[in-house]
Amino acid sequence: MPMNARDIERMIKDGIPDAQVTIRDLAGDGDHYAAEIVAESFRGKSRVQQHQMVYQALGGNMGGELHALALQTSAPK
Repeated sequence: MPMNARDIERMIKDGIPDAQVTIRDLAGDGDHYAAEIVAESFRGKSRVQQHQMVYQALGGNMGGELHALALQTSAPK
């Protein structure tokens, strides 16, 4: 069963409390999303480290309930 965008946003915000999260359903199927995440806690971290933080927040759902998630992460400007 696919995850909905609200659940993805909630999980990311639970794991990265200072995150501003925007989720888009790319295919309208509830399986392919894009997420833009801006968080002060990303400052000074590499893009890989930022993405690892997001994957950790999502727990074991990547590749399972959540089939595809395109990430765009950054610290606030």
